[in-house]
Amino acid sequence: MNNPRILVLNGHPAAQSLNRTLAQAYADEAARHRAVVQEVHLSDLAFDQDFGRAGYTDVKPLEPDLEELLQRVEWADQIVLTTPMWWGGVPGKLKGLFDRMLLPGRAFDPKKRDPLGMPKPLFVGKCARIVITSDTPDPYFEDYYGSAMIRQLKGQIFNFVGINPVEVTHFAGASHADAGMVDAWTAEMKRLARNAV
Repeated sequence: MNNPRILVLNGHPAAQSLNRTLAQAYADEAARHRAVVQEVHLSDLAFDQDFGRAGYTDVKPLEPDLEELLQRVEWADQIVLTTPMWWGGVPGKLKGLFDRMLLPGRAFDPKKRDPLGMPKPLFVGKCARIVITSDTPDPYFEDYYGSAMIRQLKGQIFNFVGINPVEVTHFAGASHADAGMVDAWTAEMKRLARNAV
């Protein structure tokens, strides 16, 4: 892929976090290998995360930060999302971002449906990588919880709007990660970035 356009979204609501470190490692390495990279941090975005409507007939106008981010999603060839797992899902502000930004007419077209009744996705041609940090060991994450967070993010959000394929990386033991673990995860992010370019 020649000079891919990559959007890196750090989905942690805090200004400083492991997710920010991982996002920056990916963005820096991709840019070093001639990708065109835009990096966005959830903590920098100002918007009302509550959709607060019944249906899509009278939606809130997007705040400038959400409109700009949506334009970046439209621009990107690849979206990279880093996020912690909190109580089995994404942080509330990140879920609110999806609720507010992924709207009919921009992310999917409910007027055009496939034979099974699913709306036409509008982000076709894009791929993604989701990087999840958690304290849940892989056997519990996959077998006991059924990788529910992956199924939501990959299937019900990214694939729903046409982003496919979606690759997933899970780093477990995040709350108590020592310097060696963080270094190893950062190196893995750089490797993934090189492979994407």
